[in-house]
Amino acid sequence: MAPPSPASTTSLTPNPSTIPTPKHSRPLSAQKPLTPVICRQTEAIDETHVVAHINGELVVWEAGRLAFERLQGRLQRRGAGAARRAEQWPAHFVAFDLLRLTGTDTTTRPYRRRRAALERLFAEQTLTAPWALCPSTTDPATVHEWLATWTAVGVEGVVFKKLESTYAPSARGWRKYKVRETEDAVVGAFTGPPAAPRTLLLGRYDTGGRLRYVGRSTSLPQAAGREVAGLLVPAGDAHPWVGWTFSAGWGSREQLHVTLVAPELVVEVGVDVARDSAGRWRHPASWHRARPDLSPADTPPFEPGPGD
Repeated sequence: MAPPSPASTTSLTPNPSTIPTPKHSRPLSAQKPLTPVICRQTEAIDETHVVAHINGELVVWEAGRLAFERLQGRLQRRGAGAARRAEQWPAHFVAFDLLRLTGTDTTTRPYRRRRAALERLFAEQTLTAPWALCPSTTDPATVHEWLATWTAVGVEGVVFKKLESTYAPSARGWRKYKVRETEDAVVGAFTGPPAAPRTLLLGRYDTGGRLRYVGRSTSLPQAAGREVAGLLVPAGDAHPWVGWTFSAGWGSREQLHVTLVAPELVVEVGVDVARDSAGRWRHPASWHRARPDLSPADTPPFEPGPGD
């Protein structure tokens, strides 16, 4: 799928995809564990009698990449624990829309005007870190440059919206384009019945020869599950994942019931660029096909993250 081709009526901005959209419209004070980082900037705006309701995303950086789990860890803390995490993992607020300014509702204005007002607000208030103005463009070449370079730090793609559109709360006024890559990995375990596995647990070997867990697939189509079942070999006692537990999802405490298999079958999957601090795929990998023509040695090595 090709990225959108922006015309003069469309604006595109990078998409960190760190917090689901419904949370964006909450006042900043509602993000209680994060206020120790951003309260000073909020007070500075208040002192000049400028009160703004800004739409955006909170991001945390670690070793030059977006670190969603660090942000999630802060959201789970309160009081002194939140303050310690704020000092350890400072957050930045990336602004991309202006909904209200000094008592004036701006949501009925076209995005072109809201964006111009947001840029003036940043310039007039000389907002700096932890505030950041999300870049925006209508130039296709700039978009392709972003997609080619910024994905390396975990920016998943771009979002785009018509310049003349108004802000519609709880409506999908923005469209998203996410960069996806085709990757090969080794099947180390599966969930579901042996005759038709439901999902695959995937791994790659690191430079030390250890099979490292890299992520889980989405649910397989029934035909694909039956095909994979015929290619899997039962695991022996020396499987590298013996005794391991696997979470049912990001941030979930539910444990998966898995069946280990000999790490021999290579499969091809589609993944986005989001990674956790250990280097694992943060989102489920979409099924493409089995690759019995490849061996585990043909797959790329596991690349550890900054927290591994």
